[in-house]
Amino acid sequence: MIPPATPGGPLRVLLCDDNDMLRAALAEVVGAQPDLALAGSAANADEAIRLATAQRPHVVVLDVRFPGGGPYTAEQILRAVPGVRILAFSAYGDQGPRTEMAAVGVAGYLVKGITNARLLAEIRALGAEALKDTHSAAEGGAGA
Repeated sequence: MIPPATPGGPLRVLLCDDNDMLRAALAEVVGAQPDLALAGSAANADEAIRLATAQRPHVVVLDVRFPGGGPYTAEQILRAVPGVRILAFSAYGDQGPRTEMAAVGVAGYLVKGITNARLLAEIRALGAEALKDTHSAAEGGAGA
């Protein structure tokens, strides 16, 4: 068994996509990782914002064309959960959605169809960033 990637336990991941089958598959992939914990899954913006606020995930995997608006959902989650990292997950690789999501503070962007290994690597990388920020803020060094 692989030990947790963080001293405080596994990285918490929130999955947000309106496709039930995709959400279930992603939940299975995340849940199978000993260093990751599923913080919930959401099918629309209201549910995603509520779950993010309650569960305080380290990483949110968010569909770009999410019901209620991907960019809107990202903005609201970033306001509600300081230090969270959002990974946009889209069927579209063109520059328009990438730019729109980056403008609201999304940290990463992957196109659906990538390997599970690539998705997990990105989740872990963004989670490490979130933990670093959380650790710095707890020590009072966030602005130092």
